[in-house]
Amino acid sequence: MARMSAFRRLVTKYQRHVDFLIIYIEEAHPSDGWVTTDTPYIIPQHRSLDDRVSAARVLQQGVPGCALVLDTMTNSSSSAYGAYFERLYVVQSGIIMYQGGRGPDGYQVSELRTWLERYDEQLHSALPRPV
Repeated sequence: MARMSAFRRLVTKYQRHVDFLIIYIEEAHPSDGWVTTDTPYIIPQHRSLDDRVSAARVLQQGVPGCALVLDTMTNSSSSAYGAYFERLYVVQSGIIMYQGGRGPDGYQVSELRTWLERYDEQLHSALPRPV
């Protein structure tokens, strides 16, 4: 939950300059699978695309204003990006500019914040200043 709050703050702060996108993949801790005690949601494994849509809508409520798409039921995006349930990326003009570690341990919102702060500084230093 703390990770989602930190991510939500980044979206709020940088959404004027950055397009955020969440790709919702298979559920990491489904209620009928590997359950953890700290999850605030009860979401069973997705057995259909409709199940994944319903679960994704719950996630989107936690990050309003952030675009959300769904991975396929074969989890092709998760496989391609090595998400292992959560991972942060920055893609700019088709080039991966930042790749966070694999979740859950490598998912560090603070690293993404640092990258975005530097990017924001570059944007503002490149803007013309009044004379």
